[in-house]
Amino acid sequence: MALTANCTYLCCGRPIPVAGGGGPAGRWAPAAGGLGAAQLGHGGPLGKVCRVSDPFAEVAQLTGVADAVADARKAVDRLLGHKILRRRSAEVSAESALRGARASAALEGTDVPLDALRASSASAAQPDPVVQGSLRVSAELGTLTGTWRQAPRQVLARLHVLAAADAVGADELGRPRSEGQDATDVLKLGRPPTPAEVAARLEGLSGLLTQPTKAPALVVAALVHGELLALRPFGWGDGIVARAAQRLTLVERGLDPKSLTAPEVGHAELADEYAMALRGYVAGSPGGVAAWVRHCADSVVVAARDSLAICEAFMRG
Repeated sequence: MALTANCTYLCCGRPIPVAGGGGPAGRWAPAAGGLGAAQLGHGGPLGKVCRVSDPFAEVAQLTGVADAVADARKAVDRLLGHKILRRRSAEVSAESALRGARASAALEGTDVPLDALRASSASAAQPDPVVQGSLRVSAELGTLTGTWRQAPRQVLARLHVLAAADAVGADELGRPRSEGQDATDVLKLGRPPTPAEVAARLEGLSGLLTQPTKAPALVVAALVHGELLALRPFGWGDGIVARAAQRLTLVERGLDPKSLTAPEVGHAELADEYAMALRGYVAGSPGGVAAWVRHCADSVVVAARDSLAICEAFMRG
């Protein structure tokens, strides 16, 4: 089924029970059917469907999410107050983007020292397709911000073209994988959803992104990231695309409007937790979904700290 606001949340054609009482506390299961509505198993008979008009906001109510989001907000605000940004914010953003590209490539299995990457980005001498894809995505991300909320599927296709240009055939660039096409599984997430399910869930996710939500930017960004990696819609470069989409969401929804932080850096520094939290998201329990969002908040805290270090280095000259 397509994922839309006010949809009935189904798995294999059956509603999934989720306990009520201040937010989902049973099986929320995004990996089984995508972000959707919930089946109440508390305070009503089994089979009573509760329609959820703002799934992002529902996730924001899960255990520990609000505190983690507040901590990330404080860390970003602390960074935004640094005086070097009054005159050199573009340089901080550029350095952050480079570090984010390096971190994203490392999470895909290609770890290149920052100095080597800096040299290769200037000369285009780094032949690795993962590295080149990460660099291209990072370089063009700023031009996609204005389109992201209006046409998210268009932006996702463009991100994949950038990420995978040196890795797959031209007929596969920007197109969701077809039946029988493999999907790389760097993070050991298991078998991906079918192309039919990918198409439905991408449609639903895109619909939600174009609608208003009361959820904080960080919650939306975390769910975009997690859902894209759960789907692995393109088969190659999905991690690069998912992490770029998270960053785009944080910029476009105002948490980090100048793109000064690189959450990819946080995910890479917390690499073990990244993989574990993502598997929890894919498994679908409310605790797993909440742990994933908290991890994404922690990654933003780490990224803000890294960008503060960049500011301090610029201050020292």
